[in-house]
Amino acid sequence: MDIRLLTALDAKSYWDLRLEALKNNPEAFSSSYEEAIRRESPVENVLKNLSTEGTFTFGAFNDKELIGVVTLVQESTLKLHHRANIFAMYVCPKFRGLGVGKALISTVINHAKSIESLEKINLEVITTNDNARHLYINMGFKTYGIEKGALKINNDYYDSEYMELFLKK
Repeated sequence: MDIRLLTALDAKSYWDLRLEALKNNPEAFSSSYEEAIRRESPVENVLKNLSTEGTFTFGAFNDKELIGVVTLVQESTLKLHHRANIFAMYVCPKFRGLGVGKALISTVINHAKSIESLEKINLEVITTNDNARHLYINMGFKTYGIEKGALKINNDYYDSEYMELFLKK
């Protein structure tokens, strides 16, 4: 397995994996598959996101196949510039339990530590996603809040758990 920062050449693979993620795990993302497939120029939007300053999307590859992704976005305003957020974490189901998620989160944490102005990373995880929650806890993230009914899919509600990791003590 190889993990690296995604480039413009990875935009189409990223978009395909994003659609898979939205279809397989709709409860894990605030975006929906139905909304995603209706977007205009989605690959061009991915290209723009991959080149946005302060946004870092890492991909895990098995040979040349993109099997997992995670995005770190540093806050841009002066008062929030010490924070970053993790978004869009996903690993293909057939590669789960093999350390791909841990490798992606480790890469993000190490990258965040290399940015002098960053002091903490925040993330949000659905409370029923035990595997992701345990991964984040094992990587040092601590819960700072729960939002009841954060997502509603059809008539089912999902709670969000908000977690943080301080990079500098």
